[in-house]
Parts: sequence; structure tokens; C-alpha cells
Amino acid sequence: MAITALPSDAVLGPRRRKGRHGEPGAGSNAVVYVVAVVVIALMLAPVAYIVLGGFRTNSQITTNPAGFPGPWEIGNYLDVLGGGLFWRLVLNSVIVGGFTTLGVVVLGLMVSFVLARYEFHLRGAMYALFAAGLMFPVTVAITPLYIVVKNLGLANSLAGVILPQIAFGLPTTVIILVPFLRAIPVELQEAAEIDGASRLGFFWRMVIPLAVPGVVTVGILAFIGSWNAYLLPLFILNNPDTFTLPLGVQQFSSQYSVDTARVLAFTSLSMLPALIFFSVFQRRIVGGLTGAVKG
Repeated sequence: MAITALPSDAVLGPRRRKGRHGEPGAGSNAVVYVVAVVVIALMLAPVAYIVLGGFRTNSQITTNPAGFPGPWEIGNYLDVLGGGLFWRLVLNSVIVGGFTTLGVVVLGLMVSFVLARYEFHLRGAMYALFAAGLMFPVTVAITPLYIVVKNLGLANSLAGVILPQIAFGLPTTVIILVPFLRAIPVELQEAAEIDGASRLGFFWRMVIPLAVPGVVTVGILAFIGSWNAYLLPLFILNNPDTFTLPLGVQQFSSQYSVDTARVLAFTSLSMLPALIFFSVFQRRIVGGLTGAVKG
């Protein structure tokens, strides 16, 4: 039987078209870069306008709304930082965000460990229930949630915001952490059991250190989500002393609606902590999500 050699194109597949510099798809890469730059510019333009607006006076904003500060006015930022309102709102947001993150990480890690490492009845249904929670926004449940919080006596308190945020943060946490914990080799657990480690000891000594990237990721996501939350605190909190930063921005904007420059300064300072936090830990977020996908 004669053997017929296949053409080179059939073996290697169709040849890619090369750009002017010999690189495949150089023109398409340039288009992607241009589109990315345009999208980034459109996203950063409102932020830059708010930040720069805080360095202007009201007369400058009225005369030239889209202009740059000239001269630069730092008094707006100093007035906001020198007042007690801003720091009280920051403290409330830190308390809510900190306890929400702690609850989401601790409970999510324990639930994910059980779902990932042990076989039991209805395990798949429980995991599907958490996955379905991703499609259940807080907007849909805000009215019955308010009734439950009020009946528990937690209305108009930070605890009434923290507990629901933990509940709504658990689905994302479980979906991210389960692949991390499932990727831990079974042989490692068997070796730990041979050495006399209990299930709880294996969890503390082996699971938590190996799941640090995923834990950091879900912690950052939970904190940023809590810091930027607006709808839930709006329904639960009525006392200005318990307002978080998003509610404080609305209150400040209504109270000083005539002083546009000061409102812009207050708004930019309110955005700053979340922007810094996300910028510092963005690589950990991407790394944690990548590990979850690989797992």
C-alpha cells in the first residue's frame, strides 16, 4: 500500500499572516491596544474630573466646568479632612468592611473545606445552592431582608448591615475557594493523618497556608464590596451617626449642594481608600482568580 505524503499546510495547519514587522497579527494587536486605551480613558475621565474639581473654586467651576484648576485650591480638601464627619464615616465603613470580610473569609473557608474535601449526601445540591446565590442580587431581597433585620432588633445598627453582607458574600467566596481546596493532593492529607494530625489540625496547618492566595482574593473582594455598598445601608441605617461612607457622601452632597467644589473634594476623598486598596492588591486578585480557574 502506497503512503502519500500530506502537504505541509495540512500537517502544520494554515499559515498565519504576518504583519509588517514579521509578527503575527501585529495590526490586530494595535487595534486592541487602541480600544483598551480609549476604554481606560473613558473610565478614568469621571474620576479625574472629580479629583481635579476638588482643587477648584465654585466660581472656576461655574465659569469653565471642564477646565483645569487655576490657581489650585487645596482648602476644600483641608476643610473635609479637618472636619469630624468624614472620619466618622470612614470609621463606620472600616468597621463594617472589616467584620464583613472576617465573617466571609472564616465561614466561607470552613464551608468550602467541607464541600471540597469530603463526600456526603446532597453535597452537589449544596454547592449548586451557593452557585445559585450568585444570581440572587440584594436588590431583589431588600424588602424581606429589611423586615427580618427589623424583627431581629438590628435595624439602624452596623450589625444589621454586616450580617446580610456576610450572607450575600458567601456564594462568591465558596465558588472561588472550593477549587483551591479541591486541588490539594489527597496524599498530603493521608500523610498528615499518618503523622497523627486530626482533621482540624490538617485544616489549620496545611489547608489554610495552601489556600492563602484564594483567601486573600475573597477577602479583598468582600472588603471592596462592603466599602462601596449603598443600597443595603440605605434601607437599614437611619441615624447619621451610623452612616457609612457612601451614605455620608449623599448626605454631604444634599447638605452642601451649593458648594460644588467642596462636594467634589469630599467625593474624591471617599473614593481614595477603595482605589488605593484595589491598586495595591490587584495582582493578588488576578492571581487568586487564576488559581481558582486552574483548580
